[in-house]
Amino acid sequence: MDRLLQIFTIPDLRKKVLIVVGLLVAFRLLAAVPIPGVDATRLKDFFDRNALFGFLNLFSGGGLQRLSVAMLGVGPYITATIIMQLLTIIFPKFKQMYYEEGARGQAKFNQYSRIISVPLAILQAYSFLMLLVAQKVIDKPDFFHLLVNVAAITTGSMLTLWLGELISEQKIGNGISLIIMAGIVSRLPSDAMQAIATYSPTEPAHLPTYIGFAVALIAVIAGVVYLNEGERKVPIAYARRVRGNKMYGGASSYLPLKVNQAGMIPLIFAISVLLFPQFLAQLTVIVSPGLAQTLNDWVLRFLNNRLYYGVFYFILVFVFTYFYTAITFNPEEVAKNLQRSGGFVPGIRPGEGTAEFFSNIVNRVTLFGAFFLGLIAVLPLIVQQLTGISVLTISGTALLIVVAVALETMRQVNSQLTVREYDEL
Repeated sequence: MDRLLQIFTIPDLRKKVLIVVGLLVAFRLLAAVPIPGVDATRLKDFFDRNALFGFLNLFSGGGLQRLSVAMLGVGPYITATIIMQLLTIIFPKFKQMYYEEGARGQAKFNQYSRIISVPLAILQAYSFLMLLVAQKVIDKPDFFHLLVNVAAITTGSMLTLWLGELISEQKIGNGISLIIMAGIVSRLPSDAMQAIATYSPTEPAHLPTYIGFAVALIAVIAGVVYLNEGERKVPIAYARRVRGNKMYGGASSYLPLKVNQAGMIPLIFAISVLLFPQFLAQLTVIVSPGLAQTLNDWVLRFLNNRLYYGVFYFILVFVFTYFYTAITFNPEEVAKNLQRSGGFVPGIRPGEGTAEFFSNIVNRVTLFGAFFLGLIAVLPLIVQQLTGISVLTISGTALLIVVAVALETMRQVNSQLTVREYDEL
């Protein structure tokens, strides 16, 4: 609490916090501006029966459910970033840029991601609008109005990305993550009111169920914090080197290997794979309504079977956690950079031996992270099965995002406070 109050006693830091709050308010206002020709009733019914769009709405900050100009949110940029990271596996040039060129290479990598975001935003905007037309959620616009709507949605997405970049410049949390978090937090009051409205004092089982739900929620938050903060510290030693009359090195440090290297990306991959058939069935309406109905019925039968859906979802998250960790953490590159700087793991041969050592540790550590992420993914199904109340659900994905963003923001704020304390000394 003292650290929190200390923020507002430092003029520079207080100014940054107010700027971040103002930018988040600007995003929420942008997410509330709908595109022309939206029927709110039909739109709400569509989202109530469509799990895929409900999940995507999470990453748009609630703008998709309102069909606002910011309906895509930072979704195109997230997609572009994932594509760029996948390209590091295929093209050595991107791999060198991402792993070997340092801050300059990272900046160039992010710039390419922003450029790719523009055509992705245009494609996603057009696809969403055509899908909503096929589902009779909105009326089919003429070419001019379709062009205007696509341009407005693309512009809204780029404005959202720009606001996120401005937030990141304040060094108080990651702007993209804070925007997603703002959309999740904005839904909490309505979700809480819905849960309160569902509570019935005449039902004896409701009180212990709600108490148990609150206890489970606290336990899950603690588990998510433990997952995000968990890391394996690998000891690193540096050889002594003599340059002129001075001796360098001889120090020891450690390399932190996080339990959850992949973050929330495996959840996005898994839910996309699970719900892609439903998305495909809805697109098929444009070509063959009969085939679309058949595909949609088959997909709905699978999604409504909680056992099959939950098991398959868990397996996908588990597999994608290993897959994405392999993309983001390259043991060979880490061992090579460590050897260049004169560092080594005590008792391990530098080079290939160190790379194999890191690979074995990451595989073992990721096992726990993959299992916990899979558990978080199927948590809503478990809670609904145990309570029997549909409004009582813990969205593991939302909790993971909120907790991770809150922890990262706290770290950056503490870092700035510590720097100012040193300056005062």
